[in-house]
Amino acid sequence: MTPEISTWLARDPDPVTREELQQLVDANRQSELADRFSTRLAFGTAGLRGIVGAGPNRMNRLVIHETALGLGKYLLQVDPLSAEKGVVIGYDGRPDSRQFAHDAASMLTSLGIKVFLTEKVAPTPVVAFGVRHLQTAAGVVVTASHNPPAYNGFKVYWGNGAQIIPPHDSGIAEQIDIAATEDLPQHSIEDGEREGLLHWLNGDFYTEYRKALNNSALLSNHNEPEALSLAYTAMHGVGAELAESLLADAGFTKVYSVAAQREPDGAFPTVNFPNPEEPGAMDMVIAEADKHQATLACANDPDADRFAVAVRTEEGSYQMLTGDQVGVLLGHYLLTHAAPTQNLVGTTIVSSTLLNKVAESVDATFYQTLTGFKWLTNVAMEKQTEESQFLFAYEEALGYTVGNVVWDKDGLSALVAFAQLTAELASKGKTVWDQLESIYREHGLYINAQRSISLQPGTPPIGDSLRASPPSHIAGRGVDIVDDLKTSKRTHSDGQTEVIDLPPSDVLIYHLDDDSRVVVRPSGTEPKLKCYYEVVEAMSHEDCFNHVQQRAVEAMNDLITKHQASLG
Repeated sequence: MTPEISTWLARDPDPVTREELQQLVDANRQSELADRFSTRLAFGTAGLRGIVGAGPNRMNRLVIHETALGLGKYLLQVDPLSAEKGVVIGYDGRPDSRQFAHDAASMLTSLGIKVFLTEKVAPTPVVAFGVRHLQTAAGVVVTASHNPPAYNGFKVYWGNGAQIIPPHDSGIAEQIDIAATEDLPQHSIEDGEREGLLHWLNGDFYTEYRKALNNSALLSNHNEPEALSLAYTAMHGVGAELAESLLADAGFTKVYSVAAQREPDGAFPTVNFPNPEEPGAMDMVIAEADKHQATLACANDPDADRFAVAVRTEEGSYQMLTGDQVGVLLGHYLLTHAAPTQNLVGTTIVSSTLLNKVAESVDATFYQTLTGFKWLTNVAMEKQTEESQFLFAYEEALGYTVGNVVWDKDGLSALVAFAQLTAELASKGKTVWDQLESIYREHGLYINAQRSISLQPGTPPIGDSLRASPPSHIAGRGVDIVDDLKTSKRTHSDGQTEVIDLPPSDVLIYHLDDDSRVVVRPSGTEPKLKCYYEVVEAMSHEDCFNHVQQRAVEAMNDLITKHQASLG
């Protein structure tokens, strides 16, 4: 047994993971032990996320103890008032989440930091709301969101209510590394309570979130809600109670929840992968919608920060909307309903550029960020002014935030806003499909796709080769502009250059001469690429929609096939 493993066994407060590790040692499972001890779960801007199990490269009680201590010490270092401001902590329905949340509370209170801890499971956006509502120094959600059952996570919010960004991530990570070498405080949740540092958040806290959404002008469009029918699933997560309450508050009376998926269950027994984007994940809610002939089949992911929807077609079947389609529908709806000074909207570099066109058409302000909701909200706070208040942001991976009640993606407010959008359209004799087509006819038909490409082992870093020999054409289309986010430089085909106002990131964006776009994100660790494609097909009011859509799909297939072939 290595000294590292012996030290871990001596420090681990959990008899279950101590036994698990001892069994691996006794069975001489060297490769498994190497995997668990070769590195530590990296703490970054998304906090921690990993498989639950023993060892520093897993999610477990000891890792949570050390992480919470690191977070607490960093908070006290950057703001001495952090102890009094406190930290709000919530957790999802996974098997270890409550224990991990209580462990984090124990460690933070051991440092004299006040903790506001939810009495029961909480949707992620409710905890994010709590940071600003309670004016805490930070927030923590123990959740693995839509990851498989074996995972858990530790997500951190800063005092502004948004996910942490640099330099806080590396500052916290440094303190975690120090905490991992020091003796752990012997401090329980009962100790924190006795010292007056632990405050329980009961139903009143959830009611405050509910009130804040109900009072939002952006969620007050009560246009014949009783006429709209929708099915809903919490996907074995924590969203059902609040989703149903918020819809009822907004006047929606025909709401049909999928009973088998309504209660929190970290085993996710009815879905292979609890992510609404995955094939089959929406099957039960679509079946529920079909049973009631409902207009919408809606879902939140297990921590309720994402929203997905399938919409009934003229033929009576249900078709999923992409994240970009939901994003542009919500963006268009909000821009045409909000106060004139509330006009700041944004997306990420891999999301559709159609929202930019919609914003331009109504003289709104558009911004673009790196991928990740942490950027969308932190940048929005920097960019907004009195004349241009933040309104809406989204990313194509089903994340949306409506207004500033929550400075992170919020699948619950997105659910209400989309239901209200659909109800208003229905009151005018229109459908969601009619509205999408109307937007396309005004701005062009935008379709987007993503592909991950595995390259041959031993292939030189693809980013380096693309920079060394920049393509002048992709799939027969001329490259007009190249954005290199690694060098923060935009290069036009005539050689002119501009500085890009985004943090450096290993991303290349090719703007092609037919308004198509290719985004390439090379992996720094393996011969693999993530590629995002966008095709724009011009469309007049006379064009047949199906014909234009067919042309766009053919153009997309051509672009993907030829681009991938050029990388092989």
